[in-house]
Amino acid sequence: MSDALVETRDGIMIITVNRPEAKNAMNKAASELIAAALDQLDADNDLRVGIITGAGGTFCSGMDLKGFLRGETPFVSGRGFGGLTMKSPAKPLIAAVDGYALAGGLELAIACDMIVANENAKFGIPEVKRGLAAAAGGLMRLPKKIPPHIAMELALTGDFIDAKRAYELGLVNRVTQGAAIDAALELANTIAGNGPLAVRKSKQVVQESAEWSEAEMWKKQTDTLGNLFMTNDAREGAAAFAEKRKPNWTGS
Repeated sequence: MSDALVETRDGIMIITVNRPEAKNAMNKAASELIAAALDQLDADNDLRVGIITGAGGTFCSGMDLKGFLRGETPFVSGRGFGGLTMKSPAKPLIAAVDGYALAGGLELAIACDMIVANENAKFGIPEVKRGLAAAAGGLMRLPKKIPPHIAMELALTGDFIDAKRAYELGLVNRVTQGAAIDAALELANTIAGNGPLAVRKSKQVVQESAEWSEAEMWKKQTDTLGNLFMTNDAREGAAAFAEKRKPNWTGS
């Protein structure tokens, strides 16, 4: 059976890490499958949003340490851990977290644009407990997503936080009592109903603007958005609003 499964539903790609017997610990095969799926997500105009989740009630418990001892690393060149942590797709990506998102699993989740979690989910970067470090983005991204002192505590203690605490810190967008995938699909469908060009450009500005200075930010935003306000979709959105109907997006 494949170490990662890919399916599509109404313009939404669902990627499932499929190693439940190993708590979805990430191996090389799963990483390569995820990287290929994300390339497909960006290349297919019929796909609007991606979701990544895990089979068997666990998101991802991190790197497959047995594979690590054999000399295998779950990294893809240019894409990073899990085929994701160094390069995000241009289209929105949601992490649907059930159970544990630990070590590389947390790094995988925070490389996504949004996180939806079951109320019993747990998050952490416990690498220091194994003499390792959260080098797949955890040490660098976490202090930008939650208060730095809290990120420091998680990095140095290796302790976990629950979904409620993660939500309070702003790490998680939504907490659900049911399966995380159901709430993630609800969020994805809302996004997929919007103009695809506008969604992609908006994501790009939100991602990149953190590095823009005050002096350059307006020009960079204008350059990034390009001719968005002159596209067919922009006119269609305005017409649909005026005519009180659902827009028919063409992505042009």
